[in-house]
Amino acid sequence: MAKKEIIDEITMKRAITRITYEIIERNKELDKLVLIGIKTRGVYLAKRIQERLQQLEGLEIPFGELDTRPFRDDKQAQEDTTEIDMDITDKDVILVDDVLYTGRTIRAAIDGLVKLGRPARVQLAVLVDRGHRELPIRADYVGKNIPTARGEAIIVQMNEHDGADSILIKRED
Repeated sequence: MAKKEIIDEITMKRAITRITYEIIERNKELDKLVLIGIKTRGVYLAKRIQERLQQLEGLEIPFGELDTRPFRDDKQAQEDTTEIDMDITDKDVILVDDVLYTGRTIRAAIDGLVKLGRPARVQLAVLVDRGHRELPIRADYVGKNIPTARGEAIIVQMNEHDGADSILIKRED
């Protein structure tokens, strides 16, 4: 299986900064925002967006971690390791994930959110949209659109988890 780097550390940082600016532009009431990272790499992305919002706007945006595994329709139920310590009712929640593919993880994330409260609005930010949707879900904020074939995989590496920042495409040989 061949792997090829398609996004380097600098390009990834620019994509995250662009997502952050778009969030600022599209949300008039930044004090109503809550960032929820989808475990695992979505958490690191949400944390980086939170840090950029702090730098740019001087606001400490609440942050939480959502485990979608217990809400998946294609996997066995697992222990829920969600860590959301704030009330999300009437908040503008931005779900953050690394890759948007079929949409099933996002559907599960929404199920997990509504068990915690009723947000005023839910938006989606992803680092990579690779296409091939099975559900009618689209991202509000996209770092990069990377069209892929079904036999390919997108691998997002985050320094906090993998020791490097990059996006790879893996092709089946």
